[in-house]
Amino acid sequence: MVLTEDDLPATTRKGAAKITTQRVDIGGLAFRVLSSVSPTTAEPAIVLVHGIGVSHRYLARLHDELAAAQRTVISVDLPGFGGLPKPGTDVDVPTMGEALGRVLEQLSLGPVVLFGHSMGSQWVVETALQRPELLTSVVVMGPVADDRHRTILRQTRALSIDTLLEPPRVNAIVLTDYLRCGVPWYLTQLRHMLAYRLEERVPQLTVPLLIIRGGADPIAGLEWCRRLRDDAPRAELVQIPGHHHVAQHSAPRAVASAVLSLAS
Repeated sequence: MVLTEDDLPATTRKGAAKITTQRVDIGGLAFRVLSSVSPTTAEPAIVLVHGIGVSHRYLARLHDELAAAQRTVISVDLPGFGGLPKPGTDVDVPTMGEALGRVLEQLSLGPVVLFGHSMGSQWVVETALQRPELLTSVVVMGPVADDRHRTILRQTRALSIDTLLEPPRVNAIVLTDYLRCGVPWYLTQLRHMLAYRLEERVPQLTVPLLIIRGGADPIAGLEWCRRLRDDAPRAELVQIPGHHHVAQHSAPRAVASAVLSLAS
């Protein structure tokens, strides 16, 4: 399936979504939860999870689009990111996925649509595998790590190419979040990202999977995303033509439409 921004009806809203913020501590790990609650819908809440090094800030436009569609939307900042305290111990993908599941349980949202971008795709898939009762479906956007880039050098090259293609505003958000994350925590998580085999995990999913990629994403290639789709029990692939790895910022309406098509 292919979606273009021009093909979609504009959402109507006045200003950004109203957001409340809280901190949730799980076993020594600090999470930040930003919530836009819709009182008018019984549809599942949509929970957004960022990727390595960054925070909810590059998901803000998508958050607003989904909230404008009268959905309850939650953006989660993970431990060590977005200015949150760095954990005192190493946190691999299964450990982060388990803690994220406990956050969802504590929020008492009912089964949710769980969305992860980039490395966030690994964390949300892991949560879906450990706690499927907490989810109606899982969405991975720009999933990593494409096996064409499964070394630090190749990941750095793909990221550098994407940086040249993204709008300046995206790069400003990502760069300042990287600085807040810091090199040691970034490299710790990069090691886990490269070691995690997403292609071995998605076949075990018991909830529907939606894969989204920017049509010109140099990090999550088309063949890689097709493989994930074909290996999962129930999966669809949507492309956003002309956009890159951070399409949720450059084409938030198109990405929101794809998510809502699964979440309705």
